[in-house]
Amino acid sequence: MTNTAKTSESPTARQRRVWDKTAPSYDKQIAFFEKVQFGGGREWIGDRARGRVLEVAVGTGRNLSHYPADATLTGIELSPAMLTIAAQRAADLGRDVDLREGDAENLPFSDASFDTVVCVLSLCTIPDPATAIKEMKRVLKPGGRLLLLDHIGSSWPPIYVAQWLLERLTIRAAGEHFTRRQLPLVQAAGFRIVETERLKAGTVERVHAEMPA
Repeated sequence: MTNTAKTSESPTARQRRVWDKTAPSYDKQIAFFEKVQFGGGREWIGDRARGRVLEVAVGTGRNLSHYPADATLTGIELSPAMLTIAAQRAADLGRDVDLREGDAENLPFSDASFDTVVCVLSLCTIPDPATAIKEMKRVLKPGGRLLLLDHIGSSWPPIYVAQWLLERLTIRAAGEHFTRRQLPLVQAAGFRIVETERLKAGTVERVHAEMPA
């Protein structure tokens, strides 16, 4: 692809291209960061998921083994290459998962379709996270749960500055943000905050929120 073609890409098309390219090496890359920075996060999500579960940006399916056995699982993913790996992981686990290609900012589901919506390590790269969160709210049933895990801007100024400098490169190259914080967007969308945890010098946040009943 030429530089001219790349600059004419939409943000969503760029993300699809970036994640298709990353897919073969993603599991190996993320395993290190999960051990060092995000340890226990997927288990935290799985412990709180219930009923009919939608995972937005399911990626290679690294959360699938952590969901309750009686949960009904649906995953949506922008990258076909990532989705192929997720399908193989689901098969290896013996889990029946409805995996679909689609965009977090325009979820192909009816209103009030799910008991739980999950998004892990993805709102940092979704081009319009506020729109994605509004879509997650739309497809949740009254009283439904929103479960998020992501890296965010640190609460310690020296680290925040380093994150800001790093994302001058990563936003341009891969659309990845390090100083975003999802909690204010969740609050602005009208969710009730049930539980939050901020870890690792404030660079990691877990959010459990609920739809109004």
